[in-house]
Amino acid sequence: MATFLYKLGRLAFRRRHFVALIWVALLTLAGVGAASAPSAGSTSFSIPGTEAQKAFDLLEQRFPGSSADGGTARVVFKAPAGEKMTDAANKATVEKTVKELSDGSEVVSVADPYQAHAVSENGTIAYASVRYEVPGMELKDASRDALEDAGQQARDAGLTVEIGGDALQAAPEAAASEVIGLAVAAVVLVITFGSLVAAGLPLLTALIGVGIGVSVITALANALDLGSTTSTLAMMIGLAVGIDYALFIVSRYRAELAEGRDREEAVGRATGTAGSAVVFAGLTVVIALAGLAVVNVPMLTKMGLAAAGTVVIAVLIALTMVPALLGYAGRKVKPAGEKGRFLGGRKKPAADEAASGNPAPAKPNMGTRWAGFVVRRPVAVLLLGVVGLGAAALPATSLELGLPDDGSQPTSTTQRRAYDLLSEGFGPGFNGPLMIVVDAKASDAPKNVVNDVTSEIKGLKDVVTVTPATYNKAGDTAMITVIPDSKPSSVSTEDLVHSIRDAGAEIKSDTDASVLVTGTTAMNIDFSQKLNDALVPYLILVVGLAFLLLILVFRSILVPLKAALGFLLSVLAALGAVVAVFQWGWLASLFGVEETGPVMSMMPIFMVGVVFGLAMDYEVFLVTRMREAYVHGESPSQAVVTGFRHSARVVVAAALIMIAVFAGFIGASESMVKMIGFGLAIAVLFDAFVVRMAIVPAVLALLGKRAWWLPKWLDRALPNVDVEGESLRTEADAGKDADADEDRELVRV
Repeated sequence: MATFLYKLGRLAFRRRHFVALIWVALLTLAGVGAASAPSAGSTSFSIPGTEAQKAFDLLEQRFPGSSADGGTARVVFKAPAGEKMTDAANKATVEKTVKELSDGSEVVSVADPYQAHAVSENGTIAYASVRYEVPGMELKDASRDALEDAGQQARDAGLTVEIGGDALQAAPEAAASEVIGLAVAAVVLVITFGSLVAAGLPLLTALIGVGIGVSVITALANALDLGSTTSTLAMMIGLAVGIDYALFIVSRYRAELAEGRDREEAVGRATGTAGSAVVFAGLTVVIALAGLAVVNVPMLTKMGLAAAGTVVIAVLIALTMVPALLGYAGRKVKPAGEKGRFLGGRKKPAADEAASGNPAPAKPNMGTRWAGFVVRRPVAVLLLGVVGLGAAALPATSLELGLPDDGSQPTSTTQRRAYDLLSEGFGPGFNGPLMIVVDAKASDAPKNVVNDVTSEIKGLKDVVTVTPATYNKAGDTAMITVIPDSKPSSVSTEDLVHSIRDAGAEIKSDTDASVLVTGTTAMNIDFSQKLNDALVPYLILVVGLAFLLLILVFRSILVPLKAALGFLLSVLAALGAVVAVFQWGWLASLFGVEETGPVMSMMPIFMVGVVFGLAMDYEVFLVTRMREAYVHGESPSQAVVTGFRHSARVVVAAALIMIAVFAGFIGASESMVKMIGFGLAIAVLFDAFVVRMAIVPAVLALLGKRAWWLPKWLDRALPNVDVEGESLRTEADAGKDADADEDRELVRV
């Protein structure tokens, strides 16, 4: 592989005009496609195989035209102090608001609070339910404006009015902190390279890669039913790996220049060595993201595949466009150790000093000193790292999973205030009603079965209200709404769902009628359960495939095993931090978390996938340099120090860049994006600085030669991918020998 990538890098360097033109053309085509594509609608949320999804599908069949997936709004009214909603003036205001809402072009129905018995017992709070014919995200701006205007007119009449539901839902806004994250990344690159041009290359190529990836996602969003979170995730991952991969290659290029090689040869060797590490690091990320398909949740599968596609683009750009841009940059990208004039003048690279006949003694850099310290005290460093991550992981034992609802919105939003008003007037469970679907088609007496189901549910614990059944035209299917006594995300509500399903199983055995529980709350419960059930198979698949890949890269059994165990420590510690901030509320105000609650259901499996792929980036880039030194004759301890001397600075810079990019999304308006940004940033912090920079060298120092052991039969069976670039060194040595023979022949003559 190193030889192929070496040739590819040199070709891209020589044909840089052609390579740059291809990528610019692809960016232009993707941009035109995104601009001309129809706007994406709302993302359908389905969970195949769950009871809640089966019930939803049954409703679509038995109650056609009911707009089950249409947008909804709850306009909540509260009377002024000392008054009631049943007072004549307040009632007239509400009825006027209901009439105005009914005139909307996309409105299917509006339920009058006084006819639908939607007034609280104390008479101070009432609500009007509005149903639309299209999903909330597809509503026209005119419909949203009409909804807000109607509420404002009622406010002007003296009532407190808040609006809940998904009708006012909008695409998440970009946060200014995302730009700050990129700015931090730029500063880190400038400090790392000491050159504005060298620092700008990774940023430019990453932005081009993300531009292509996100534009393609936008162009296909409507056709493939991709939501806004999909492009946000692709942007987040694409920026991080795009900058890192380019950083790896530019850094190796500067090191090759410092050894005295010409620019084309340096590009080829950088692409052949660091490029090989980039390919395998990218493969681990792609495996982890594409493996999310194992969960069998379409939304999660699409998010994973879209992000994986962006990673593939980042790898291809690193292998082709980075060498091409290095050709354009020419002498503006300095050898390692030499700064641009703008940043402090010129320092002679090692090759120049050696050629002058007065080589200065090499001063150990920070990576060398740190690696030497770890090699001397591996047990202490290992214990400190493991204990520290273990302590950070402790909050994960209290992990509670759920999906965000209006109760998790900031208190400044009208959706959250509507949620609180409904809880005040009708109880906390009113915001999470359960919909019971009774399929009595196979029963001889459908109505008797429905009555039995209603009576059975009324007798269950934690039930406040059971509404009368609504039948379809055939009279063989009924809908019953159950209001729990507890809030939607509570354990009590989850227990109630299971109790209803247990009772339904008994009824089915007696009457052949099916009792299914659905609704947003039940969907969330089923979603969480499905993710929990898929976590272990997903771990086995992703970690297993990556383990085999790392055996191929490192030609070792213990190094990949150590990498996998270190990753698990990172993920558990990061989950503990997420629980501490988003569930317990520690330092919540610092991260803009206004409301604590359960951790998003997909967070554990999502972090496992993404963090595993990203953690292997550092593992591959750091440890391949160690193996390269070991293969070339250094002792195991010396190889660890050599690997850190060449790679520690770059890995630290790459980690800081990733942390900056991910942390930039903490300021996002959408709670899911905020939590993902924090979780990934803290996971990279733990993995890069504790696991890879401390635990990894400590373990390798303790293992010694055993770290690189591989059974002979397996060594013969595995193909030689030559990540270390041994073939390039062999060719160079052969070339030197040929030159020496030629010189001796000339001397004889």
